[in-house]
Amino acid sequence: MGIQFQPDTARYARCVENSKRVRWDIDRDVIRGRRFESHQKFLPDGLTRVDEFPTRDAAEIRLISQIQGRTYANIFGLVERFINAKVLEVSQHHWMGDQIALEALVRFSEEELKHQELFRRIESLCGDVMPAGYRFVPEPNAVAAAVLSKSTWSVLALTCHIELFTQVHFKESIAPDAALSDLYRDVFRYHWQEEAQHAVLDEIEWKREDLTLNPAQREQAVDDFIALVGAVDGILQQQAQADCDYFVAVCGRRLDAQELERFYIAFLLAYRWQYIFSGVQVQRFMDVLTSMITDAQRDRIGTALQGLIVPFELVMG
Repeated sequence: MGIQFQPDTARYARCVENSKRVRWDIDRDVIRGRRFESHQKFLPDGLTRVDEFPTRDAAEIRLISQIQGRTYANIFGLVERFINAKVLEVSQHHWMGDQIALEALVRFSEEELKHQELFRRIESLCGDVMPAGYRFVPEPNAVAAAVLSKSTWSVLALTCHIELFTQVHFKESIAPDAALSDLYRDVFRYHWQEEAQHAVLDEIEWKREDLTLNPAQREQAVDDFIALVGAVDGILQQQAQADCDYFVAVCGRRLDAQELERFYIAFLLAYRWQYIFSGVQVQRFMDVLTSMITDAQRDRIGTALQGLIVPFELVMG
């Protein structure tokens, strides 16, 4: 067994205070009776990686943003399902202990349920203004079950990574862009406000779990984390193909085989940036991760990530 965990009550308490301070309502604060408009972009260019797509047509760029925005809502509805389940599970370590820590995690869970509802609503609003035929491939319950079958350390690592990259996504959305939907801009803002303290709680609970592991268990946890990142990438590959097919079906022109391949790779690059690399590049995540693992384990993770990098020349041709 590892070192005994000593809860930092003050840190948990700050998360509770922040939760109370930023608490928001889906209808009153975020949606406010608004709808999306067909002439708007849903995601900012920094997330869609629009420069990597083989088009400069304004209508196609807008469509790419809308497709990715709808997928964004679905992806977050999916990941927050397993995040919430894991938060409820780890809360048991505080049931008979620090009740402030328990309150922080209960609030975390409640907010994740609210986020799931928010993204269901956003997905529906996207569908109201987009052509028929969009398809989200992954089944959320099946994905959640697969993720939760892995070690708690690895799931908390993935969760911390996700919560931290929402802050990167918010920063991308605040750049001035008259074509960007104000409603989706608010989704980024309000989502980030609550995820900011979730990332703190992820870090605390991840470190708590790490203290319970022996070296062999930690080695397995690192393997599990690498497997989870690979599983995320598998989902992204499937959805990139579905979204590319949808783009081709509704864009209003024929694409040759080379263009199809370039669009698919561009969608995949965008999704790998959004859901993998935008988090890995957060220094806070890497600092926490490397504080718990050996150099050899760090190198194994780095090698796995390196394998996901698609050469830029494959996209631009």
